[in-house]
Amino acid sequence: MPIEICAVGGYEEVGKNMTAVRVDDDVIILDMGIHLPNWIKYTEQEDIMVKGRKELRAVKAIPNDKVIDDWKDKVRAIIPTHAHLDHIGAIPFLADRYDAPVLATPYTVAVLTAILKDEKIKLKNSIKTLSPNSVYQITDKIRVQLINITHSTPQTSVIAVHTPYGAMVYANDFKLDNNPQIGRKPNYEALKKLGKSDVKAAVIDSLYAHDDRKTPSELVAKEMLRDVMLGTNSQGKAVIVTTFSSHLARLKSIVEFAKKMNRKIAFLGRSLAKYVDAGEKTGIIKFSKEVKIAKFAKQQKRMLKTIMKEGKDKYVIVVTGHQGEPQSTLSKMVNGIYPFRFDSEDHVVFSCAIIPNNINIQNRKELEKQLHRYGVRIFKDIHVSGHAGREDLRDFVNMIDPEIIVPAHAEMEDTKAMTGLAKEMGRRWKILQNGQRLKL
Repeated sequence: MPIEICAVGGYEEVGKNMTAVRVDDDVIILDMGIHLPNWIKYTEQEDIMVKGRKELRAVKAIPNDKVIDDWKDKVRAIIPTHAHLDHIGAIPFLADRYDAPVLATPYTVAVLTAILKDEKIKLKNSIKTLSPNSVYQITDKIRVQLINITHSTPQTSVIAVHTPYGAMVYANDFKLDNNPQIGRKPNYEALKKLGKSDVKAAVIDSLYAHDDRKTPSELVAKEMLRDVMLGTNSQGKAVIVTTFSSHLARLKSIVEFAKKMNRKIAFLGRSLAKYVDAGEKTGIIKFSKEVKIAKFAKQQKRMLKTIMKEGKDKYVIVVTGHQGEPQSTLSKMVNGIYPFRFDSEDHVVFSCAIIPNNINIQNRKELEKQLHRYGVRIFKDIHVSGHAGREDLRDFVNMIDPEIIVPAHAEMEDTKAMTGLAKEMGRRWKILQNGQRLKL
């Protein structure tokens, strides 16, 4: 059959996602992301900054897309699934190797545009906006369908690639949340309809294929956050919250509870400013008028001086640095680089999970060790994942009914767990490593 999948990146690690799909003489690229741990190790930053393509490839921070050099002139579109950096972060460095437009949902386009503007990067590629749940004809033989799905950032899509030879489904980063705090529920109708068609293969997020559960709704995380922010005594103490900058639903909850605490709200960090601005521009959120935002270092220092002068117990301070990144706002506050004083029993809330790799684990361990020296109260794991658990994956596979399951977005242990689930369900699977191809 004339459909071929190339696993460019994200098939041996969590991140660096990039997949190429060839249909006869036309190719589309799905996702083009960075590997965050290697990026942070190399740059000490959690945000995109101007760097050279060759050096980023050398440190394995971006995909090695040279594995599809023989397809380079056939690429007709680049389509990211959502706005996370491990799915769009390599676009500024790799997209202009291809004579193809970038197609994405409005929020993803807004985030990508902000990254390019901040770093003064000019792509030759046009950037086009596609509505969630839309269908777009790429070539005579390739039609893409963006199916709305829930995740930890808005307007995430499962991408169905429809061809005369059957469909290929790309489901990289999703959960099945029936109570999302922003946006709509998953488009179950479209997924079930897809299952009645001829789905040849599905590339599926396998990060929590080992976890025997259904991933809880974001509503659960909101209630966990409510319990910490409103249910513990923080009178006279600082309240500092750190979470994923792109998690607009979580940020919305933090703002809601800060207002109930009668505290002012300050957001400190480049990525926070970027994602909030993108959310405002696309009409997904409307809370920037209630929040003081400091994007760059000088602004952050100035705001922290104001907070210390007015009284830190009058604010909820939301900062970057949930993974303990050395150059993040929280790390600079802890290390005394920024003008902030921690006192005994100040509250530091980690509304996140540690992304499980050695760099992040070590960075967070060191950050928490320093925080404990100040005697602060630490609240960890006030969070639910944006990734499907094993039972969500089972339901998803049953809905779309693929002939072959291809595990992705996972290291080997979870890849094996996904193939174990496939075997349990009596389905075929194929493990791909980065650079390998699969003909359907």
